[in-house]
Amino acid sequence: MTTPAALRPVCVLGLGLIGGSLLRALHDGGHEAFGYNRSATTVAEATADGYDASDDLTATLRRAAAADAVVVLATPVTTLAPLVQAVADHAPDVLLTDVVSVKQSVATIIAETYPGARFVGGHPMAGTSRSGWTATDPNLFRDAMWVVMTEDSTTVDDWLAVAAIARATGAAVVPAAADAHDRAAAAISHVPHLTAAVTAAVGGGESDLALRLAAGSFRDGTRVAGTAPALQRAMIEANRIAVLNALSEIIDRLVNARDDLRDTGTVEVLIDDGHRARQAYAAVANGPMEPIVDVEIGAAGWQEELRRQGHLGRVWLG
Repeated sequence: MTTPAALRPVCVLGLGLIGGSLLRALHDGGHEAFGYNRSATTVAEATADGYDASDDLTATLRRAAAADAVVVLATPVTTLAPLVQAVADHAPDVLLTDVVSVKQSVATIIAETYPGARFVGGHPMAGTSRSGWTATDPNLFRDAMWVVMTEDSTTVDDWLAVAAIARATGAAVVPAAADAHDRAAAAISHVPHLTAAVTAAVGGGESDLALRLAAGSFRDGTRVAGTAPALQRAMIEANRIAVLNALSEIIDRLVNARDDLRDTGTVEVLIDDGHRARQAYAAVANGPMEPIVDVEIGAAGWQEELRRQGHLGRVWLG
């Protein structure tokens, strides 16, 4: 196993829940980290809490270039293109990564806006339904999974630099290709936002009595529907193809369950399938993490082997 890279300075563009939590986690861990946000109010909140933040994008990027910092894109996918263009203009040689919940769309934006950029995408699998600086938490990523894009073209130094950021926050690294990530994210994150929304809409539209009676199943099943609508739309719509495929399977299963209930009076098939899948998830989530082994990063085929082991649920712990 290759020795993990030393953590380089990190510049975070966007100080909402994820970007702000990243800035806090790195700073509180003793690492050099600074950030930018277009909102002067957010910057004032961050600096009042003792963090290094600015609302001057050009100055922040020039500082990143001088420090050879890794620049982290931490805004919704719909706002990325102007940021990437600013990086191209003011810090063209920096390594870019991101914390956006879709990967192919981000890669496309970067390829179209700044061809030739050094980019290794990332996605920490962590969050809450809250947003903004006041929601940030330096422990948000501890023991979370952090997907680091691992394509055949990914270079050793750049991959290790991004993986080092994830590890510095307490997260475990999961290597994956962009398309595999987006399919997985559609199934376990983006479509659940849609099912939470429909559950909330149906329950909320029933009656005030229903809302008064609502307890754990409604609360837990609709939690992510409380996320800011614009943020939900941005990630779901940016992953449209993968979401459509996963959503089609869900609709088919629900239609079959409806037909079974109407025709035979049972929903046994869907309930049993769901119960088995939930038990499988609990076994993985509550069991020990299985580390990636016997991969020398930089050796022939290292990217493919990392992806293969990541697909098996293994994690890179450096």
